[in-house]
Amino acid sequence: MLSNELGKLIGEFQPDCGAVEKIFYAKNAQSALTLGHARGVILLKFSERQLPIHEYQALKVKQTVVGVGRAEKSQVQHMVKILLNLKNALQEDEADALAVAITHAHLGLSRNQLH
Repeated sequence: MLSNELGKLIGEFQPDCGAVEKIFYAKNAQSALTLGHARGVILLKFSERQLPIHEYQALKVKQTVVGVGRAEKSQVQHMVKILLNLKNALQEDEADALAVAITHAHLGLSRNQLH
């Protein structure tokens, strides 16, 4: 399902690259395995389309979005809402994904700038 839906999104929005968090921390082995599988699907989908993928350490993402590398999840959620002028509450995973995108946009990396 993740592969199909991500493929549709890539087809619809035509991104020039992708961005992911470099290291996932999980509270248990099952969570780590699940996250690893999802990450593998994401990397594969971008690779199939020959799109570069950029990876960012969680510390860098928090530092970019909140200003503090050791920020709490709730702080990341709050700052993402402010930066994107969102009215609705974000779940942790949503905020994390948007924080990675914000970090990537802030650093100004795109396929065009890599060549």
